[in-house]
Amino acid sequence: MARMHTRRRGTSGSDKPAADDPPEWSDVDEDEIEQRVVELADQGHDPSQIGMKLRDEGVTGTPVPDVKLATGKKITEILEENDADADIPEDLRNLMERAIRLREHVQENGQDYQNKRALQNTESKVRRLVDYYRGKQLAPEFTYSYETAKELLEPDSR
Repeated sequence: MARMHTRRRGTSGSDKPAADDPPEWSDVDEDEIEQRVVELADQGHDPSQIGMKLRDEGVTGTPVPDVKLATGKKITEILEENDADADIPEDLRNLMERAIRLREHVQENGQDYQNKRALQNTESKVRRLVDYYRGKQLAPEFTYSYETAKELLEPDSR
């Protein structure tokens, strides 16, 4: 999303190496990885946090460099199979949390035009993502508003 709301080109970064199978030094069993993924999800971690924990800590002390290479499934697919997935996708949840924080800030600080603009941009991204997920992972009649986002995220139902 580099040029969505600015003229900048985004950041350059390295690509993941093209590999077809996990490295030899990572000899963790697929079932152990899946159990650890579900366990971390039950503790309240998001899929991106689960990937970092598996990369850093591993399953039984052995790091897992790439869950998809090791198991053949993405972390979100493993969570869906075990009914441990969140009701709202992680990227949408993070944007909604940001929009809520920005709106509360703008309500307190009415002259903060920079953050008013940031709120407009963030809510625009949220609406775009809602359109993408509507019918797939969200209800077909779901529409974004500050009140619905506040209701969904207030109890922090991860």
